Amino acid sequence: MTEIPPRTQARDANEIEFMQAVSNVMSSVKPVLDQTPEYRHHGIVERIVEPERIITFRVPWLDDGGRVRVNRGFRIEMNSAIGPYKGGLRFHPSVNQSILKFLAFEHVFKNALTTLPMGGGAGGSDFDPKGKSNDEVMRFCQSFMAELFRHIGANTDVPEGDIGVGSREIGYLFGMYRKLDNRFAGVLTGKGLNWGGSLIRPEAAGLGCVYFAAQMMARRNDTLEGKTCLVSGSGNVAQATVRKLIELGAKVVAMSDSSGHIYDEEGIDAEKLAFIQRLKNIRRGRIGEYTEKYSHASFTAADPAQEENPLWRHRVQCVFPCATQNEINKADAYRLINNNVKMICEGASMPCTEEAQEIFIDKGLLYAPGKAANAGGVAVSGLELTQNSIRLSWLGEEVEQRLKIIMKGIHDTCLSAAEAYGHPGNYLVGANIAGFVKVADAMLDQGVI
Repeated sequence: MTEIPPRTQARDANEIEFMQAVSNVMSSVKPVLDQTPEYRHHGIVERIVEPERIITFRVPWLDDGGRVRVNRGFRIEMNSAIGPYKGGLRFHPSVNQSILKFLAFEHVFKNALTTLPMGGGAGGSDFDPKGKSNDEVMRFCQSFMAELFRHIGANTDVPEGDIGVGSREIGYLFGMYRKLDNRFAGVLTGKGLNWGGSLIRPEAAGLGCVYFAAQMMARRNDTLEGKTCLVSGSGNVAQATVRKLIELGAKVVAMSDSSGHIYDEEGIDAEKLAFIQRLKNIRRGRIGEYTEKYSHASFTAADPAQEENPLWRHRVQCVFPCATQNEINKADAYRLINNNVKMICEGASMPCTEEAQEIFIDKGLLYAPGKAANAGGVAVSGLELTQNSIRLSWLGEEVEQRLKIIMKGIHDTCLSAAEAYGHPGNYLVGANIAGFVKVADAMLDQGVI
């Protein structure tokens, strides 16, 4: 039985992504609620699924033609029981309240797993930075921050980047915050290295994902060396995932963006990855241009009308979905199973539908949910805040070593929680329970607020 409060089901039934995220967690925690009646008595479930605060605002801005454009801005402050709200800003046409509530809800438990004192939040806008000039993006970011600055702060709510919000956008947002608040504070993470950022922050989610995968493989006396891998996406997370897989001796044969995916049977090596990084980070081009440079590779255009994504048809041993939510559905999962995939390690937030998750777990595959496997990004964001507070910058090697320790700790915590509640080896259940218990206990300690 899924422990979703009836009022939440009635009020939020139209918020599909949010209800999926709630169901994912609450389906795991019934044994916890049964063993700890205080959680039910004090309304923990009813409170934990309801955001502490939802902020919605308009964002007017001028395009290069002098026309006024208007987008909608959001910030979901979900839960601050263990620390300031922490979570990304997403700029994408698909952004709505449901998607941001799901992301904020996921961050509550993901951040708890890092052991760092961070609550959960998320925000963004339906603004699309693709095809916009730098000046247009700057004007939008300045207008967005002109409202958001009232609600954030280094000890209140600390946003970071997500889809559509990279170093360029963080720079414009931080500059406007500094102008409005007249303080140089760690109010955003993912900042530039010469103005408060942390080494390896852009790569942290991808690096952490691979470290988590390596821990899972080691538990079965195996490694990633020699494994053929598929990575979806081509942003920061995907790029760092590919880089670390190459370093560990794996062979990555595919990457993607919203236009489609490339397949390179020879493998994407360091030189090819550098080309993709220039293509995506500097030229902001489409992944299909890879085949113009490397003619032996193939490109398959995305077709939203298809039930199955052709990206998941390739025969590989390890899959790293690093693009967006629900990119692997039931049909895709069965395709991967039929191709003898051994491991799925999520680099994105909720990239597998609930049906796909159940299939992977039922078949005994190594399956790591994003709230555990991609927690490296927010973990290093927390380390960036620490460096800002003490006015020091750690060496990249030190930050990465701390990240490795955190990811091993998350891995072991998930296994321990799963074992304690009768689901040995189930990383999904373990992650949900471990994150829930930490936040729920903090809420109990602080009373009914």
